[in-house]
Amino acid sequence: MKLKVKNISDIGGVVKAPPSKSYSHRAVILASLANGTSKLYDMLFSEDTLASINVCKALGAKITQNDDCLEVVGTGGKLHNSSEEPIDLANSGTTLRLMTSVSALSDNDVILTGDESLQTRPMDLLMDSIKYLGVDAKSVNDNGKAPILISPGYAGGETNISGSVSSQYISSILISSPLSEKGVTLFVLPDFKSRPYVDMTLDIMKKFGVKVLKGFYIKHEDCAKEYQNCRIDEFKVKKQCYNACEYTVEGDYSSASYLLAAVAINGGHAKILNLFKKSKQGDKIILEILERMGADITVHDDYVEISSDGNLKGIDVDLSNAPDLLITVAVLAAMAEGTTNITGVKHARVKETDRIDTTCKQLRKLGCELEEFEDGMSITGGINGGTVDSCGDHRLAMAFSLVGLRHEIGIINGEVFDVSFPNFIEAMAEIGFELELV
Repeated sequence: MKLKVKNISDIGGVVKAPPSKSYSHRAVILASLANGTSKLYDMLFSEDTLASINVCKALGAKITQNDDCLEVVGTGGKLHNSSEEPIDLANSGTTLRLMTSVSALSDNDVILTGDESLQTRPMDLLMDSIKYLGVDAKSVNDNGKAPILISPGYAGGETNISGSVSSQYISSILISSPLSEKGVTLFVLPDFKSRPYVDMTLDIMKKFGVKVLKGFYIKHEDCAKEYQNCRIDEFKVKKQCYNACEYTVEGDYSSASYLLAAVAINGGHAKILNLFKKSKQGDKIILEILERMGADITVHDDYVEISSDGNLKGIDVDLSNAPDLLITVAVLAAMAEGTTNITGVKHARVKETDRIDTTCKQLRKLGCELEEFEDGMSITGGINGGTVDSCGDHRLAMAFSLVGLRHEIGIINGEVFDVSFPNFIEAMAEIGFELELV
């Protein structure tokens, strides 16, 4: 289906940000590993998070969606796969990465798979790391990608992993480690990208009763040359249990970026509710980015106000800790005056698509002047209308819809926003930007 603009009225108003996808994934997984019954409020029910809910059910958690919350009866860390069939995770890379380590806690084999896109995601770095913890995880097709066969057994011990590819690998090990036989010490080798996502993991683990000791040190002459004088992060997780709790999911800065960007591009004033000042989400940097581009931002304890005259200017921005903002910022850059240089996002090449490549290709279709680099892009403002393809990437579909504020735009395969923001069309309509699928 094609996503198109139906109508634009005065952009602005009051709208609630959707719940955080990252926290929703983690909440249902930790609740499923906990002792007792948890109640999860304001959960996001998207295609991605439903994948996490379904795999947790398949491994023994009892999960019920009530009117006001998601009720999860945990397994106490004793997982059981009741079927010999592979568990289908659809397109959720987050679920695949987080659950690869967790599945080793099952008392029988688990096979995790997904759609064609998911089966292109590299997983060998994580599998190589957890084998030192006594976890036997193998690529069924022997290509380092899903389907992944995970056998029972999680001894624990020491391991290391590069922090330069995906923070989800690190979160996967941390989430599963307290339920290993002897705990885990994890060393994260430089460069450590997307660190805020690991901070989010530690934050919610603490809410469910698990403590993690963290520190760092600088390696000198007694190590491999590439790590000399580099920071090595260390996480120590003792053997312990998750405890059930009541947990409310905060708003998602990633998804809210489209609401905020619409006001910034068009001009207007809006309040975005459910965005917390003290959030650990790395994508909170969208507020700083928009302010530097020319919007007025006021941050309150639990909501954000934005005002804009629609005149944006290009900036230099490092998105190493917020790669999910790449496409939003790229579209903002194309609608701004001057040149924007985006760096630090080499790891965005292993998302739903190679987001650097696909973003550049779609922007070029609209006549945008840009230069692509290994870790980012340089974009000179100026863009035309036209038709682009989401390439199956939910963030591309949502971000490119913003072009419709100034030019006619059609997005092929535009319905994929369901992956992370099911009520995207309704939320955008609340601020006067009406979209439709045709």
